[in-house]
Formats: sequence, structure tokens, C-alpha cells
Amino acid sequence: MTETEDDRARRLLTARIDRNLPKRFYKQVTVADCDAGFEIRLDGRVVKTPLKRPFAVPSRNMADAIAAEWDAQDTHIDPSSMIVTRLANTAVDRVRGDEARIVTELMDFAASDLVCYRAGTPDPLVARQARHWDPVMDWVRQVHGVQFICVEGVVHHAQPAPALAAISQALGAEDEFRLTAIHNMTTLTGSVLIAMMTAASALPGEDAWAAAHVDEDWQIEQWGSDDEAEARRAARKQDFEATLRFMDMC
Repeated sequence: MTETEDDRARRLLTARIDRNLPKRFYKQVTVADCDAGFEIRLDGRVVKTPLKRPFAVPSRNMADAIAAEWDAQDTHIDPSSMIVTRLANTAVDRVRGDEARIVTELMDFAASDLVCYRAGTPDPLVARQARHWDPVMDWVRQVHGVQFICVEGVVHHAQPAPALAAISQALGAEDEFRLTAIHNMTTLTGSVLIAMMTAASALPGEDAWAAAHVDEDWQIEQWGSDDEAEARRAARKQDFEATLRFMDMC
């Protein structure tokens, strides 16, 4: 069969990408118990983090998912396809011992959380925001005993100090793995309150995704979308779904 120009271009692109990726150097991937939880072994050798720290995760489910990612690599190791591994590495290398900084970053989101800034018009958008965002506000009030202020428009409005303090205290009680999951979901949704409610199993993943994209979905319905925007959204959705799985495994 004659190679087409498109096939040749794809083959050359793959070859260029492969040259920049490390080759797979192992045959067997296994999971083993350890003092800190569960570790992954490649041909019997324990995996370490990028910073060469001991790599152990808190649950068997998480370890099995990471092992599956390592086992799924073909001739080369592509870190972009190993989302659970990446999140676990982040928890060990970047979050553990630096939780206060992560909480501070999350509080920047809480100070201007997505669900607190509402449209004044049109009525269908106002109603849609209320349908998706009011349950988040109700959960914060019921679980954390504080009230965030909702305003119309996008001009910053300071939130009550007790509300911010309650969220900061709750985040500070999370371990490095759950904090990593909450941080990743917050950056994907623009809302630490949505992320926290999801992490508490009080908001299903699909509802969290819908709540985070109320405004974007409205704009798409009014004006349409384009291929580039849809590709970016698909990539975010893949990362979001991996983060959901990681949350469940913590």
C-alpha cells in the first residue's frame, strides 16, 4: 500500500516526538505494600518522584491506576498520558511540606470565587447560574457555617473574613494528596468552592463540570464555538475527569 502524504507527515511527527521522550526501559510493572502505603515497582525497582523522593501513595486503587499508566506506555514514556502519576508526583514533590502555600493559592480563588459573581441579565442565564451555583452556596453555609456574598457583575467584592477563615481552616486540614486534587480542580473550574464540594462527595463530577461552565456554555449556545476552543475544552475535560478519579482514590 502506498503511503499517503498525511500518513508520512504523521509518521515523521511521531518519530520527532519519540526522539524527545525517554525510551521504555522496563518490562514488568507491579504494586507492593510499604510503610507509607503502596509503591510501584518497575522490574522490581521502586519508582521515585522526579525529585528522587520515595514515591508512595495512600490507597491501593491509586497505586493500581498509576501502575496501569506505566504499563500502558509503548516504546517511549509519555508523561502527558500519565495524569494520575503526575498528580501523585505533585503531591509528594510540590505539596508535601508546603501545604500552607497551596492553601494561600486556593484562598486567592476563594476571595473572588466564580459562583459569587452573577449576571443581572438575561433572565435565562440568571436562572441557570442560580440553578447550578446556589446549591454550592447552600452547601458552604450548611457544612462550614458561613455565608459568601453574591454580587452582580465582575467588579471584585470583598468576602466576609469569617467565611474566608472557615474555608482556609478546612483546606488546611486536608492531606497533600487531597489538597493536590482540590488545587487541580480549582484551576480547572475557577472555583475552590465547587472543588471542595466535589471533594466532599456532595457534588457529582458531571454537575461540577456543568457548574464550572455555565457562562461558557451560554456563550456557545448564543454564538457557537470553533475547533480550537473545542479542542482546549476537551483537553480540560480529560484532565478534570482524571482529577475526579484521583480524588476518589485519595
